[in-house]
Amino acid sequence: MKSGVRALGVAESYRADTSTLAGAVVRADRVVDGFVFGQCTVGASDATASVIEMIERVDRPDVRYVMLAGIAPAWYNVLDLRRINEAVERPVLSVSFEDSDGLESALRAAFDGEALAERLATYRDQPERRAVELDGEAVYVRAVGCSDGEAERVIRAFTPEGGRPEPLRVAREAARAVETVRRES
Repeated sequence: MKSGVRALGVAESYRADTSTLAGAVVRADRVVDGFVFGQCTVGASDATASVIEMIERVDRPDVRYVMLAGIAPAWYNVLDLRRINEAVERPVLSVSFEDSDGLESALRAAFDGEALAERLATYRDQPERRAVELDGEAVYVRAVGCSDGEAERVIRAFTPEGGRPEPLRVAREAARAVETVRRES
């Protein structure tokens, strides 16, 4: 992949009722090229709209890929990868870092009624996770807007070492820094 290809990584840090979302624009050669911030409500269903708004606000047509840390930030605020892809017209990759049997049982334990039905419908509409091996570690990727092969190439190109793609690592650190400043204020 060419060194100037850019991805926007979105990760979170949360406290009691709000989650800070940070977006980091990172080139494939690991140069950080911009930030955008947003928030969503812990336990709600506004994360998808918040991510779309962040991507629109960063206004970077040179960003070719969107990487999301996980599928359900902010205590099961389930992301709709297909809706994000349709809104921003570029591939969307959700990357998780632990093997699991999925979220259905956790969603059932935490919600009921319409809140549960909404989350289950969104969750079930997402593509299956696919394991990608990185330096002896596995990450689990859902891809919308590109093939599994392209998704794997993108993840590998943006992961210099260890098991976390650089756009997601930088975004997570930025979200944590903002959250630390908020707590200290």
